[in-house]
Amino acid sequence: MSEYSIEEITADHLAHITAVAQGLAGDVRALVDATVRTQVGDDDVAAAREHIAAATALLRREQLPGAFGIRFSATAGKRNWGNAMVGLRNPVAPPMHMSYDGEKITGTVDLGAAYEGPAGLVHGGILAALLDQALGSAAENAGVPGMTGTLNVRYRQATVLGPVTVSAWLDRTEGIKSFAKGTVSTADGVTVEADGVFILPRWARGQSQEDAVRTVGEG
Repeated sequence: MSEYSIEEITADHLAHITAVAQGLAGDVRALVDATVRTQVGDDDVAAAREHIAAATALLRREQLPGAFGIRFSATAGKRNWGNAMVGLRNPVAPPMHMSYDGEKITGTVDLGAAYEGPAGLVHGGILAALLDQALGSAAENAGVPGMTGTLNVRYRQATVLGPVTVSAWLDRTEGIKSFAKGTVSTADGVTVEADGVFILPRWARGQSQEDAVRTVGEG
């Protein structure tokens, strides 16, 4: 499992790299939003592309050989900064910010123009991905993590672009399977419901519960 790694990091260095990662990812998200909504002329687009190409070349001077993976340390706990839904370093992530209240997880996120499906509405696949993340994190938070086996999503009404709340909780467990449920809601009420089954992978079944949570957990 080379995608998982343990590293030592000081509190000061963690604070520094966190600020740098959040700043860069936020700038790229702003660029994506601007790209979707811009109406400038061809000359301005050409100039912008030159700047983007220069920035890309600068960032490619030194890179990881693959994905960010999941990293652990006594100081930082688990860092899944490359995650497509909650990754602090990943500008593809909205990102969703999650809080924990007992066995329930609440995620908040502002979905703008980059996440549009039908006109003015959130793409259904984005909503499914947010729910997949939240349900898996709910299972992990309850101490019974797993990889997504099935995810059933029911779209109750359209989800308008803007602030969205995702709620998830563990429903029950059956051996190596964890069953979780969740919803997406806006000011209009619940827009999406989901239930999922999360299965502890074979390579983690000989681990202690603590180690399984550490290495398998979704969030």
